[in-house]
Amino acid sequence: MSERQKVALVTGASSGIGYATAIEFAKRGYKVFAGARRLEPMQKLKDEHGVYIFKLDVSDLESVQNAKKLIESETGGEYLDFLYNNAGQSCTFPATDVTDAQMQQCFEVNVFGCIRTVRELIPLIINAKGVIGFTGSVSGIIPFPFSCIYSATKAAIHQYAATLRLEMYPFDVKVINIITGGVKTDIEDKRSLPSTSIYNVPGIDEAYNARRQMAVKNNPMPAEVYARKVVSDFENARLGGTLNHYRGKMSTFLGHVLNFVPRFIVEAALIRKFHLVGIFQYLKEKYSKEKAH
Repeated sequence: MSERQKVALVTGASSGIGYATAIEFAKRGYKVFAGARRLEPMQKLKDEHGVYIFKLDVSDLESVQNAKKLIESETGGEYLDFLYNNAGQSCTFPATDVTDAQMQQCFEVNVFGCIRTVRELIPLIINAKGVIGFTGSVSGIIPFPFSCIYSATKAAIHQYAATLRLEMYPFDVKVINIITGGVKTDIEDKRSLPSTSIYNVPGIDEAYNARRQMAVKNNPMPAEVYARKVVSDFENARLGGTLNHYRGKMSTFLGHVLNFVPRFIVEAALIRKFHLVGIFQYLKEKYSKEKAH
């Protein structure tokens, strides 16, 4: 009896990390399903790599349930060996400016979407004794400015993955969390600060652009290189190993720096890195004067 072909699902596969990871899974002989809200950017995955592409919105329950039915139908079985929860939503705004709609959308995709996808697909994963992976981020560890909401979603996923790993022990399902550093992707948030922002002061454009383009401007790891490492992490997870895998530019350093460098030093470095010294001083003086009056 021949061994069945193993099955992988990658969410958020229309570009960047998800796109490259779908290709890498396909190159290694897996039957790959790639889901995203837009089909057009994934057409080459189908035409050139034999990947099964389909519309998937992880923020919509029915869409996720349909993904399960699709996998069952197309594979003729009830197995999912690898689930890579990669769909993500950027949200580069100060805590004082983010709207309800923006923060809800970010949490809906980055957190609840992952939880929903795992819950709905877990029967297939348990049957396969498979591996569940997440795209975590150094932003869930390091307090990068203007990323309160995005950072909170990634910190939530880190802890969700850690607890899920424990809960999956009886079923021999493995869980890995890819704490991601700089990778060349299209996730940059191009939205501007609102005109009413308390941070609309001299110099903010330079600082805000530096934050939004953080990964792009710092020699990020090519998505293809990242994907090779991540797919190997999935394959090796069956042998045991750790929860967290550090992939991408400076991921290992940033993932651990707060363990050995005092937080106030890290904060000071971030303020300098993102050109915030003058801005913070300006705001401090401005609000001190207003309070005095």
